Amino acid sequence: MTVRISEPVGWLSAATSVATVATAGSLWFSLGLGLAPCDLCWYQRILMYPLVAVLGVATIEARPAVWRTALPLAGLGAGLATYHSFLQATRGQCTLGGPCATVQWQSPSLGLTIPNLSLAAFALLAVLLVGMRLRVE
Repeated sequence: MTVRISEPVGWLSAATSVATVATAGSLWFSLGLGLAPCDLCWYQRILMYPLVAVLGVATIEARPAVWRTALPLAGLGAGLATYHSFLQATRGQCTLGGPCATVQWQSPSLGLTIPNLSLAAFALLAVLLVGMRLRVE
């Protein structure tokens, strides 16, 4: 079965859902599991959290032009998450502002670490925003 999204609201709803789940997940890691975010995690949060509001309002107003605002945030977040994942894979920890052993946590089902999950969320947002730009506008 092929899912076709042709309306901007479909693309925007999907992107809003991704940003909301990523934000809720980051809050669960810190508040639910008690994992303190490192500096790089905070920067990624700074880029993800506003996307919930920006994309949510754009969904309600059916504004596909929001890609101009959201894509730079998603791109910067993906770049930062890639760097964070690289540091974690090559050095075992990130060194920006001190060690961050808490990002060594791995998803029991997926085997992904917190920076890997962040990268997946930002990359999915970028794909949805570019897809919307190409298909809708």
